[in-house]
Amino acid sequence: MIAPGGLEDVLRKGVFAVTAECGPPRGADPETIRRKGELLKGSVDAVNVTDNQTAVVRMSSMAGCIILKEMGFDVVLQMTVRDRNRIALQSDILGAAALGIRNVLCLTGDHQSFGDHPGAKNVHDIDSIQLIDTLRTMRDEGKFISGDEIKGRPELFIGCAANPFADPFEIRALRLAKKVKAGAQFVQTQCVFNVEKFSRWMGMVRDLGLHEKVFILAGITPMKSPGMARYMKNSVPGMDVPDSLVERITSVPKERYREEGVEICLETIEQVKAIRGIAGIHIMAIEWEDIVPDIAKRAGLRPG
Repeated sequence: MIAPGGLEDVLRKGVFAVTAECGPPRGADPETIRRKGELLKGSVDAVNVTDNQTAVVRMSSMAGCIILKEMGFDVVLQMTVRDRNRIALQSDILGAAALGIRNVLCLTGDHQSFGDHPGAKNVHDIDSIQLIDTLRTMRDEGKFISGDEIKGRPELFIGCAANPFADPFEIRALRLAKKVKAGAQFVQTQCVFNVEKFSRWMGMVRDLGLHEKVFILAGITPMKSPGMARYMKNSVPGMDVPDSLVERITSVPKERYREEGVEICLETIEQVKAIRGIAGIHIMAIEWEDIVPDIAKRAGLRPG
């Protein structure tokens, strides 16, 4: 059952957590978010709302979170340092906390060259690790970066992202350690396709004792087609899609592409669940939210 206390409560109780992702629309219609929310009801412990993902202008994460919160979801606000300076970041955190949003995922943000405004200026006034530390300081010490006192501390459950596959591989666990030291309490990883490499990363994470300090949710993405598999392998930085998976989804008839992608996803979840230190799964079904309940049910992540 989904715990009434939200994502933090679920994780602290030792329940294997399930989160999903919701990409906001490129417009102001709230029904787009509501339709996606309806698809996810009863299947997840919390929903992430992305923050101008791939540097493309979309409805704000804050607005999407409020719409989903009104539907009864616990939500995860995504916040990138690409687009805001320290004044705007701290202001948005106060606003989110005032609206009852506690979970915040601190991100760098995709470079603007990937998006629809390649000439836009990056802000990067502070980096994602400094943002984590800022949130911890605001919550625990009741102070802004300036040192001024906050009148009404925000209640926050602080998250970060981790990419176990980027180069140099040897420092990936150490980078997570910096985020944990700064104050990260939960982590959602890049999509896991190479389970063997992910398992090696988790070994380094355990060697540093990080699995006892932070809740780790493994990122999972179902692939719809061989084209999607090849794109993720060749065009998405930091992604590791083994050739064997591309060949597997390519080898089946076209009408079976999606089912084969789901089968690969289910097998990956089963393998990842067996790795010591994994506290949950973060399902990133890109514009395929309707498949999330089926994956959660078939993977045994939710009662049938």
